[in-house]
Order: sequence, then structure tokens, then C-alpha cells
Amino acid sequence: MSTTRLIADADTTTALARTLAGMARPGLTILLDGPVGAGKTHFARAFIQARQGDIAEDVPSPTFTLVQTYDDPMGTEIWHADLYRLTDPSELDELGLDEAAETAIRLIEWPDRLEMLPDGALTVAMASTPDPHLRQITLHGPGAGRIAAIARFIAATGRAGSRVVPLAGDASARRYFRLQGPQGRAVLMDDPSGDCAGFVQMTRWLRSHGFGAPELLAADDAAGLLLVEDLGDDLLARVLEKRPGMARALYERITDLLVALHRHPVPDFVRPLDGPLLAEQVGLFAAWYPQAAGAPATDAAGIGPVIARLHADLAGDLPSVLSLRDFHAENLIWRGDTAPLGLIDYQDAVACHPAYDLVSALQDARRDVAPAIEAACIARYLDATGMDAARFRAVYALLGAQRNLRIMGIFTRLCLRDGKPRYLDFMSRVWGHLRRDLTHPALAPLARIVAALPQPDPTVLERIRAQCPR
Repeated sequence: MSTTRLIADADTTTALARTLAGMARPGLTILLDGPVGAGKTHFARAFIQARQGDIAEDVPSPTFTLVQTYDDPMGTEIWHADLYRLTDPSELDELGLDEAAETAIRLIEWPDRLEMLPDGALTVAMASTPDPHLRQITLHGPGAGRIAAIARFIAATGRAGSRVVPLAGDASARRYFRLQGPQGRAVLMDDPSGDCAGFVQMTRWLRSHGFGAPELLAADDAAGLLLVEDLGDDLLARVLEKRPGMARALYERITDLLVALHRHPVPDFVRPLDGPLLAEQVGLFAAWYPQAAGAPATDAAGIGPVIARLHADLAGDLPSVLSLRDFHAENLIWRGDTAPLGLIDYQDAVACHPAYDLVSALQDARRDVAPAIEAACIARYLDATGMDAARFRAVYALLGAQRNLRIMGIFTRLCLRDGKPRYLDFMSRVWGHLRRDLTHPALAPLARIVAALPQPDPTVLERIRAQCPR
């Protein structure tokens, strides 16, 4: 729970209401406190209409009806209550507010009439200031400071009237929102770590070299907030789902993008991803998966050193190229036959072996790539670059094994530590990628270690899922 205060003009107040509307989930209660004329109903109206989007309806004050209910396009019911005219707490039972506590979003004006404030509620307290055009707003509740920072940022960009719509996030703490308003669409990136410098720097490099990174529209690096061009909804993952016949052509486009990217010298601001660091990263597997699957952690202890040694033998003397790291169909956007593929989520770019991003795209944890397409794209890359085929394929298998082991560790940690079991649904596919990688003769030492570990069959996955905090 945190408390933050801000002096807000009309735009910032609207931005705050619309930001909250974009973040609110069923079960949230927002308590609107303040004297008559403070702007509580105006705030509630902006919130409700932002939730409703294109189907927004008139939002009258519920002073006389006491409660008004609304539906939004996401299927969530919104209850707007004004308790000013209540004379006794017993009258609350007739309003049915308790019945909506878990499934609806509740906006409650005059919350001092409640017998007890709901757990986890967010309070928005409004008060006048000497300047009639400004009001003091105090937020108290979970994430209050972050909500206020985002609202201030949106208002400062001139987009206070935009609707804020959450976009699917990734496995990190970053969040993404689409802003839709008179200025068009844009994407807000919220990185609570406050580290946007890597994304900004990489974006500028990519755009200056003709690659499809989004335009930077506004930034508050210290707050970890960015506003960038909206590249659209046509993630390659969605295009592949709707038009599976395009798979070969799309993965060829991905391969050609990497060929073009790897022709450029590595920018001097990216850090290397070498053998020792690859070994350190794969420690996530040893730290989380074996014990969760019912095996001793020591059974996986030798994986890191073996990977470091194999990398030194197979790739140690090869020059590095730029790798965008999380390079797969969820982070690539189709923009037509002639426009460059759109790029997102590349702030963790590194310098490493050319096979890293290719195996990231072709051994996708979330979807199957036909073995024939994988083989054709490897051959296409080799034809375009002239690299030694046997050596490239050995490193491709090694980096694939390293990535897949690390991903299994991450998915296990997301379940056990963060309460996100849905990623376990991808484990069988990742294990299949790993087993194929380990058939390469050069990886025999690593294959022997992994062979002694339990595979993520339904019994093991259920065991891990049962340990998930809910």
C-alpha cells in the first residue's frame, strides 16, 4: 500500500481516471472521497466512459438512484454508487454492493458511509486548491505511486483524452498499454525498474539502420515510461495462426532480416553474451526445475560448466553479431510485403553467435515450426552468409539446448515464485526442442546429464502445478 499526492488540472485528472480504467480488474473497489463539488462524479464518468470505449453511454450522478450499473466490452460490470443520502449503514444491504465485490469494479462516492473499508481498495481523495483550475488528489492503495506517474506522463504528452487499453505483456514486470484518442494510437511502455535507456538506445540504432523499430514519441527515462509508435496488431504469431500457409514465407522473411542485421558491426553499447554468461543463465534450470520435478538439484549441477566448455570449443573464436534476444513470432509484426517487419521487446539485445536469434525464432516455445521449415531457414541463412555449415549447426544445437533449458527454468520459476502456472503448458514443446538439440553428436556430454533428469510429462507438470501459490 502506498500514498501519493498530486496537484492536477483537468487534463491530469482525466488522464488519471482513464489510466485507472485501463488497469482496473474485476474485484477492484475505488473509493472516491471529497466534499461536494470536488469532482468525484466527473472522475467516475471519465472512468466508466473510458472502460466502455466506442459504446460509451451517458453517466449521470447516482445521487438519487444511489447505484447505477454499466457493462463494458470486456464483459465486466461496473457499479457506481453514491452513498451521500444514506442515513444508516444498514441501508447498504439493500444496495447489493457486497454481492458485486468479487466480480465487478465498484466506484463508491462518499465511502465514509461504509461500516468498513474493503480490503485492497484504492482511495482517490479530492480537495480544492486556491487555484480554481486545480485540485489536490491523494491516492492511497496498491500501486498508487505508479498509477499517478503514468497519468502525469500521459497528460504531459497531450493525450489525456485517450482511452488506455492494456496489451498482452511478457514474462517480465513490464506492462504495455495502447492509447487511443484524437491523436491516433500509440503504445505506452511501463517499466517499473526505471530502465528505459537500453530500449531507447537500441531503438535509435535500429531505426538509423533501416530496421522496423517503432518511432519514439515521448520518454521519461527516470520514471521508466515510454510512448512509442503503435506498429499494429498483426503479430506474426497471429498471422501464422490465421494463415498457416504463409509459414514458409514468413520464416524466410525472419531469416532474411537476421542476415541483414548481422551484416552490420555490433554497436558498442551492447554487452556480450559469451560462454560463461550462457552457463550462468542456464543456472535458472538447475535452481528451479529439478527440485520441482522431484529430483535433487545436484543432478543438474554440471550443466553450466559443460555449456561453457562446449561454447569455448565450438564458438569461442567466432566473431559475434547483434542479437535481439527475445526474437520470435510474438515480438515481430507483419506490416505487409514491402515494409520491414516490426520489432518490439529488444531492450536486452546482446552480442553473441549468429545462431542465437535464428534458433530463438525457429524453436519457439509457444508454437510449432515444421522441421522442414526450420531446416530450410538454416540452409537459407548459411547460403546467404557463407558460414561453415557443420560448425554452425553444432553451435545452433548448443544455443538451442541452452535456451530451452533456461526457458524451462524460467517457466518453473514463474509458476512457483510468481503464481503463473499457464507457462507450464509450453513445457512439453520446449522439452521436445531440447531433446532434438541434444541429438547432435557434439552435445553428447550435455545429453548424458539431461538424460538423468525427469522429463516434464503430465505427472511431473501436475506436481509442479500443485506447488504454485494461488
